Formats: sequence, structure tokens, C-alpha cells
Amino acid sequence: MVYVLRSPLKLQETVNAASVFLNTLTPKFYVALTGTSSLISGLILIFEWWYFRKYGTSFIEQVSVSHLRPLLGGVENSSSAGLFSSVNGDTEPRTNVAECKVWRNPLNLFRGAEYSRYTWVTGKEPLTYYDMNLSAQDHQTFFLGDTQQLRPEDSVMQKAWRERNPQARIRAAYQAIELNRECAAAYVLLAEEEATTITEAERLFKQALKSGMKLSGKDTNLVVYIKRRLAMCARKLGRIKEAVKMMRDLMKEFPLLGMLNIHENLLEALLELQAYADVQAVLAKYDDISLPKSATICYTSALLKARAVSDKFSPEAASRRGLSTAEMNAVEAIHRAVEFNPHVPKYLLEMKSLILPPEHILKRGDSEAVAYAFFHLQHWKRAEGALNLLHCTWEGTFRIIPYPLEKGHLFYPYPGCTETADRELLPSFHEVSVYPKKELPFFILFTAGLCSFCAMLAMLTHQFPELMGVFVKAVSICTPINVWDVLLKEQIRLCI
Repeated sequence: MVYVLRSPLKLQETVNAASVFLNTLTPKFYVALTGTSSLISGLILIFEWWYFRKYGTSFIEQVSVSHLRPLLGGVENSSSAGLFSSVNGDTEPRTNVAECKVWRNPLNLFRGAEYSRYTWVTGKEPLTYYDMNLSAQDHQTFFLGDTQQLRPEDSVMQKAWRERNPQARIRAAYQAIELNRECAAAYVLLAEEEATTITEAERLFKQALKSGMKLSGKDTNLVVYIKRRLAMCARKLGRIKEAVKMMRDLMKEFPLLGMLNIHENLLEALLELQAYADVQAVLAKYDDISLPKSATICYTSALLKARAVSDKFSPEAASRRGLSTAEMNAVEAIHRAVEFNPHVPKYLLEMKSLILPPEHILKRGDSEAVAYAFFHLQHWKRAEGALNLLHCTWEGTFRIIPYPLEKGHLFYPYPGCTETADRELLPSFHEVSVYPKKELPFFILFTAGLCSFCAMLAMLTHQFPELMGVFVKAVSICTPINVWDVLLKEQIRLCI
């Protein structure tokens, strides 16, 4: 084996050549170099910050993990046992898909009479394409899923739900009605999308119900959907007692359709009537440990307990004498609700602005919080002192929940996939609420430091060109030990 060793003379020549090159560079070169570096790192910082705000992750980090890590032989760790451990610490075989399942919003608005009005006034689209596509799939399943042989009008309606253009969907509905005057699904589409008022939508839904009842072997899904929307029309038109009766009858007639969450419509209507005893009766049936929870269930339970003590609640008095049993129950109910969905309080306390709720929600996510607060904020305001009690106590929840969120307190640990799903469900002009609050990625901090350092070098080079030139030469030709000696001698020379 031959070792080629560079002679000390050759090394000295190289150092001398570098020194001559550096001596020919003017201070303007260093100002341009450091200024350009500061500009480039600043642009990277701005892009990283924008990407983090929009997508919740670092672009450089995402590219590194997605493309560079496989090339370097890294294997992504897909184990998430800690994330989905139960309250008792036992790991359950639960997947991200199950955690991030989206649900139909029980109180979703009418497209033609409500969502479209918002678009006309603001010029903004309140629904995302992902959300509307989920609705199209729901409608095909509800209205056409049980039909073995599609009739001609059913084939037209199947294509109508898939259309992206609202006017194309409406034209297809009229085409289906021409084929069959008793096409109930076509009247449903017109009620949802063409009707510009709730009264007009109610008229079309009644026509749809009349046509649906005439079908041989009536479609249960279609009938349930129409009756529910008719009850919602009555609620919006102020006929609240009629709406409550329709919802109760619907729940008695189809008791096995609990997954449609009709009881959430009933709870909201009963709160509007201020029939709190009836609300408590509904909660006693559905706020059960064996049944899935929702923000409506948890926060309505908290509202009822808070209402009993909130009118006389005072933080100062409570700190002096301690909490009474009723106040403690109310605070515990609020903590329970906040643990289930930590995004709701900021909307109820009007710390974040509300938008129109989406047609689908993610339980425990920001989309569910928007949907709940949109309909229930008025009920919290009506209970004197309830919002004050919420304001004083809701942040105490986070002292109870273990951190990091490997275990829950009363519920399963908060799922980590809600942010991504909520960004798909909520419009881009809405700032998605994120929990737990994410720390800034390393690369944002790194580029911020690099930008600041380069900007400082550019400023120093501009202000003290000779001294910074000496510093560069000293760094390039000297060891770290005698850099400061060279700087000191040069400074003395300049002063003399």
C-alpha cells in the first residue's frame, strides 16, 4: 500500500495561494456574500413558516423523512402502541383509520338556502371538495344502495350525486323527474341545492316524502332522511314543538338507527325550548359508558350542571371557601367535556371566530367543535354565568391529562390524526385549531438562526469592512488559538 503524503512545502504553497486570493477580495464582496446568504435563508424561513402554518409540519423535515431516509436505509417506525393505549394502560388494536373516521354532521345546513347565501355574500366557498364528495357518497348509499336493479331515474340520480357542478346536479334531478314524476331522490336534491329558502326546501321535502311513501317496499333510508330534514325545517322556521315531536316519533319508529345521531337534533331543539328536564332525560339514555360520545353529549351535560350553580358562582368566593359539591360536579363535567374535545371552549368564549359548520365532522376534532359551537353558543349564553364558569375552569383540564398524551384521563388518548382530517374538512380560510400545540420544527429555528447570523455578518462587514476582512484572513490562515492574537495586533496597527 502506497501512502501519498503531501509535503509541508506543498501545503505551505496552498495556504499562501489562498491568502493571496483572500487579499484580493474587497469588503464589498463580503457584504454581498453575507447579504445574499441572509436573503436566501430568509426566503427559506418564510416558506418553512408558511408550510408549517398550512400543513402542520416542516417541508424540509417531510422531504428528508419521505425521500432521504429510505435512501439511507432508515425504516419508518409504524408502532403506535403508546398512542392508542387505554385509560388503564392496556394497548388496544386500534388503527388511525378508526380514530379518524368522519361522521355525518347531524345538524348540517342546507346548501341552497344557507351555504349558497354565504357564498353570495362573501364570495367564499364554505364547503371543501372533500366534504362534498363524502356527501355524494352518502347520498348514493342512502338512496341507491339497497336497489338491486336500478330504474332509469335511479341511474340518472346516481350520476347526479357525482356531478361537481351544482347546476349540473339540478339539471339531472329535473331529468329524473321527467322520467318518473314520483322520483323522491330527485326532489331531495332540489330541496337541498336549488331551494333558496327554508320554506321552499320544506315544500320540496314534503313532495319527496309523498313520493317516497308510494314506492313499493319503501326505502327506509330515504324516508328517515326526509323526515329528519323536515324536522330540521320546522326547527329553523320556529315551529320547535312540532320539530321535537317529529324527532321523537322518528326515534320511536326507527330505534335501530341510533348511528344517525337524531338525538343530537332533539337535544338542540329541547335546549331552545329550555326544557332542561327533558334534556336531562335524553342525556340519561345516551350519555352511557357503552355508547360513543360526542361534543354535544359531553358539553350539554356540562351545561346542565353549570347552569345549576353558575348564576351565583364567583372565583374569589370559591377560592376563599372552596367549591361546593354542586360546583365541584359542574367543574368536573367541564373538565370531562374539554378532555373529549379541547377545541370547543375557544369558540364558546369567542376567542376564535366561527364559520359555517361542514357537512361532515371528525369527533374530538376542530370540525366537531365548529359544528357544536355554531348551534349551541346561544344556549350557553342563555344560561346566566355559564360562560363565566367555563372561562374560569376549562384550562384546568390540561393539568389533569398526562403529558405527553400517551394516556387519557377519562377517555382514550387524544388521536394525533385529527389535524390532517380537519384540514380536509374545513375551508382554507379557516385557521384550524391544533391540539396539543405543536412546537416549532427544528428547521424553522435553524433557518431563523442562520438568517439572523448572516444578516449580522452583513451589517458588521458593511460597518467595519477592514476589521471583518482581517477577521476572515485570520480565520482562514490561523489556528483557533492565535486568531485573537492576530486580530489584536491588526487592531493596534490600525490605531497607530
